[in-house]
Amino acid sequence: MFTAATHRLMTDYCEYWTDAAQRAVLFTDILRKRGNVYLDHLEKDQPPVLVFDYEMVMDGRDFERPVNYALVRILDRRIEPSAGTGELQPQASGSPPERRHRTSVAARAPKATSRPIVIFDPRAGHGPGIGGSKTDSQIGMALDAGHPVYFLIFFTRPDRGQTLADVRNAQIRFIERVRGLHPDAPRPAIIGNCQGGWAAALVGAERPDLVGPMVFNGSPLSYWGGVQGANPMRYTGGLLGGVWVNSLMSDLGNGYFDGANLVANFEHLNPANALWSKLYNLYAHVDTEEKRFLDFERWWGGFYLLSGKEIHQIVDGLFVGNKLERGEFKLDAGRRVDLKNNRNPVVVFASFGDHITPPQQAFNWIVKTYGTVDEIKRRGQVIVCIDHSNIGHLGIFVSAKIARKEHREIIASFDMLDYLPPGLYQMMIEADPDQPGEHSVTFVEKHTDDILALDDGLEDEKAFLAVRKVSETADMLYRTVAAPWIRRVTGETFAEALRQLHPLRVQRYLFSDLNPWMAPVKTWAAHIKEKDNRRAAADDNLFSAWETFWSHSIVDALNLYRDARDAACETIFKSMYENPWMKLVSAFAGTVVPDNHHALEEMRRRDAGRWRKKMASGEFADAMVRIFMAIGFADRVVRRKGYQTIGRLFAKSPRMKNLDLKAVRQIVREQSRILQTDADQAIAALPRLLPQRQDRKEALAMIQTAVEAIGRELAPQEQTVLQRVRVVLEA
Repeated sequence: MFTAATHRLMTDYCEYWTDAAQRAVLFTDILRKRGNVYLDHLEKDQPPVLVFDYEMVMDGRDFERPVNYALVRILDRRIEPSAGTGELQPQASGSPPERRHRTSVAARAPKATSRPIVIFDPRAGHGPGIGGSKTDSQIGMALDAGHPVYFLIFFTRPDRGQTLADVRNAQIRFIERVRGLHPDAPRPAIIGNCQGGWAAALVGAERPDLVGPMVFNGSPLSYWGGVQGANPMRYTGGLLGGVWVNSLMSDLGNGYFDGANLVANFEHLNPANALWSKLYNLYAHVDTEEKRFLDFERWWGGFYLLSGKEIHQIVDGLFVGNKLERGEFKLDAGRRVDLKNNRNPVVVFASFGDHITPPQQAFNWIVKTYGTVDEIKRRGQVIVCIDHSNIGHLGIFVSAKIARKEHREIIASFDMLDYLPPGLYQMMIEADPDQPGEHSVTFVEKHTDDILALDDGLEDEKAFLAVRKVSETADMLYRTVAAPWIRRVTGETFAEALRQLHPLRVQRYLFSDLNPWMAPVKTWAAHIKEKDNRRAAADDNLFSAWETFWSHSIVDALNLYRDARDAACETIFKSMYENPWMKLVSAFAGTVVPDNHHALEEMRRRDAGRWRKKMASGEFADAMVRIFMAIGFADRVVRRKGYQTIGRLFAKSPRMKNLDLKAVRQIVREQSRILQTDADQAIAALPRLLPQRQDRKEALAMIQTAVEAIGRELAPQEQTVLQRVRVVLEA
């Protein structure tokens, strides 16, 4: 006789297996559609996955030194973000892909004086467009703020002889064109995502006169940085012997490096997600996840090529050689790239949840390049760091939540960055208690020690000097001994066959309409989706709970494997490169850096003397800027609301409203450096800038108006400086 519990168990059993069988069919059908999306994307020559319409401005393939890059302008028309139906459709030869438009959200039309924004998307195996693959994205936030937006797209196959220097020079031409199109606007802001960040840094170092603020999102510029036991990807080059592997792959590819190999490396980092979680999440939520899965896979499965010269320069000079932060990277013969050449504000965004570009690789270059905050200030540089506690690498520039908060506020702060005192800051974004749904932004002064505190010491980076030497030696031997023979026996047919047999491509071919065995799956799935045929298990089904439990167990097992693998790789790396013999190689491999400590101290002494001489000179505008900066920066915190309040106050002042922005920026930089040199003496010298009693009365009145307009109680340090300024002026 059946009990109620037995009846429940049997009911759940039948319900679960019906649901599981149907999910299996629907899951397989979605994989079939993924394969079709991949084939359709190839048929259309893998266009950008942007959900915004755009128009071509310049095509780098037409340059004297052709590159597979182009500059497009984003139009304020949002298109329906979709990978399509997943069904292969015959397409007329040469017909453009259909674009389905929808009504745009309310965005301000760009003014002639609005700062243009140029976005550098990553070219690291995938195609372009991920920075604008959602309405709530970097592009969406910039359009909504009223900025003209430009985007650098690229095409699947580069010219075989294309180099990083060619790409950088083309990108410079693109920025020149943007400036020419917006002559009355401030210089373009550059947003670089991942690889696009260090590409933007190369442009900024070469032509700082062309660009404005620069943002590096999840961008590695310090390639040896990391924490022991947490960042295994940095050991890969050493374990494989360095750049010679990339040289071999490029030779097998007939002069091209297949970006699918880079995508496979990313998946290799997190086997639990690549082998199980991503697919199980689709299987478990097969009724709701199809569109999101196909949209993402259209980008993730769009594999692009790099030229052999490009990948060799990237791996040898950056990832293994780490020459960029050390000032040793050369794109042009005899000329080194110096990141210090760029005097424009820089924002660096990293996340502790990013295992591809951990915060150490995003931030450490600041310490390696400048040494101290004093040097940053001496050069008049503004560097802003912003970190996130847990978002992953792709989430930094894909997540809609990150776009609505971090990217929106970064873009809103572009103009303010030009008016920050030179130095190193952390950008803090918090909910605004006075305006629900809005954020308050503050910039807190930091020191290089705060960056170094994120690391477990730089001592372990010495081993990478030996890696670099081993890499250079192995690559020289390969190019001398093996490469000529391999190039003779391979050609384009062999290279294309090798690319098409890559596992990431094969899995998409097999599950597509090219496979006749998928035809029944399509029919079964359509039948299941018909009305009343789908039988989903209840949320409280016992067997569904067991399925979830076993899924978590599989994830835990794969994570355990990953951790053991990474620990083994780290141990092997250290045994290879931290033994006494390799330490000797490291000693000889290290570049001899001249001791210029005394020279830097002398430059700083002269710089301080220069600003001391200017303390007693200036006019009303100089005095007011000095006063407000002395008060506002007394607690080493700069609030965006305060800057906006002072800006409105200046705009209403009869004696200051006619100053152009360039003049104001110059005054801010000069008065900032004067205060940083000797704040007490700078305040004491204010009567020399305001010699007339009426000047001082106007200044005191303006100060009082500002204090009342700020709408908050001043910090104790601000109160102290305010009182001192009043005493000096009233005396």
